[in-house]
Amino acid sequence: MKEMKTDMTDGRNIYADAVETLRKGGVILYPTDTVWGIGCDATNAEAVQKVYEIKKRPDSKSLVLLASDLDMVARYVREIPEMALQLVEVNDRPMTIIYPDAMTGVECRGLAENVVAEDGSVGIRIPAVDFCRNLVHRFGRPVVSTSANISGEPTPRKFADIPQQIRDAVDYILDPSLERQSTGSASSIIKVGLDGTIAIIRK
Repeated sequence: MKEMKTDMTDGRNIYADAVETLRKGGVILYPTDTVWGIGCDATNAEAVQKVYEIKKRPDSKSLVLLASDLDMVARYVREIPEMALQLVEVNDRPMTIIYPDAMTGVECRGLAENVVAEDGSVGIRIPAVDFCRNLVHRFGRPVVSTSANISGEPTPRKFADIPQQIRDAVDYILDPSLERQSTGSASSIIKVGLDGTIAIIRK
């Protein structure tokens, strides 16, 4: 049974062990702003590969990432389309934006290549809930956010729904009581082009 942080009296304690796990290349199980997610350092290709293996999912598929703010997004994509800025400003529910031309590779301190789609785009969401945003901010780099299920199986809305094999496979589990901040529903996904074009992938 993986450790679950339950000491909520010290704000640092909510995040410290999870951040340490991420920095060591480990995989965490955590409640996101939407549903329970499997997460890791999005700049660490080996950690990302562990996530694909846990989910039994082909690594030819890209993964959604969480960023703490637009400044973090700007460090990992070559250009943020103006339309994306407008969407972030007016958005009032969880929304993942697919940005063109992600920055990858060790030489530019970019994202791991195996989180990016074949066309070079990457899906990033800025969570509205304090816990997720603060977790990513304290870590200092984008965090993978993929649903805590085996690929093709139902997405767990609550901790109790997460398969035991997923719980056993990760390196650290966050306090299940934090799920009260989650919506329990998947985010919308919108692909934005540099020319201002928009494609709604998921409402």
